Amino acid sequence: MTSAVLVDIQDEVTCPICLELLTEPLSIDCGHSFCQACITGDSKELGIGQEEESSCPVCQTSYQPGNLRPNRHLANIADRLREVVLGLGKQLKVVLCAHHGEKLQLFCKEDGKLICWLCERSQEHRGHHTFLMEEVAQEYQEKFQESLKKLRQEQQEAEKLTAVIREKRASWKNQMEPERHRIQKQFDQLRSILDREEQRQLKKLEEEERKGLNIIAEAEGELMQQSQSLRKLISDLERRCQGSTTELLQDVSDVAKRISFIKVTPKVAHIPGTLKRLTNT
Repeated sequence: MTSAVLVDIQDEVTCPICLELLTEPLSIDCGHSFCQACITGDSKELGIGQEEESSCPVCQTSYQPGNLRPNRHLANIADRLREVVLGLGKQLKVVLCAHHGEKLQLFCKEDGKLICWLCERSQEHRGHHTFLMEEVAQEYQEKFQESLKKLRQEQQEAEKLTAVIREKRASWKNQMEPERHRIQKQFDQLRSILDREEQRQLKKLEEEERKGLNIIAEAEGELMQQSQSLRKLISDLERRCQGSTTELLQDVSDVAKRISFIKVTPKVAHIPGTLKRLTNT
């Protein structure tokens, strides 16, 4: 016998008042059954006589305590169930009210939760529509099944969209890779062109440097020769001016020619000054 079946049977033969398996069960005309001690004790506590009316703790149907009848069928089932439970060495699970410790067997429509029979009588749930769990279980089973159907459809749609997104991601990545290679190749080509142009410009600059230095060296050499000739002529003239009349006039014609021809005129105009910016020519 499975645990689920045992729980179902236990619910049928559990006293709604003490939440234990029925002991000497008594039934009310409404069909609910209770332990003899529980139902009669409840009536005694409320001071209700045998001929006075009381109400069922579960469904509030009116009854007279004198009309309670023994239910041997439920008693036999409860006894057999006790034997099974003891044989298994365990107690079946019962969900109890956190506030009252009573079995949760009613459903409050307004609050949408399970309550016990004491909760139903409390101020919190007064005037609310309450039902036995079994009466509303099918309704919520159908609602939840319909919700499950819609949610599964939403889940399928989400899975489809997820697949589309993954496909787009893969497609996007596939587009990026060729573009990345194209850009890298393009800039490699540009770097190659720039490297070649750099070498060409540097070579051109070296040629300009060589030409400029040659011109400067030529001008410097020419100036040194002219300076040397000038020093000789100055020394000769100083000697003539300090000497005798004969020395002064000796070869005066030749000296005059030397004076007229000597001139410091190096090729300064050809010496490079400011470096012109090199062009791509």
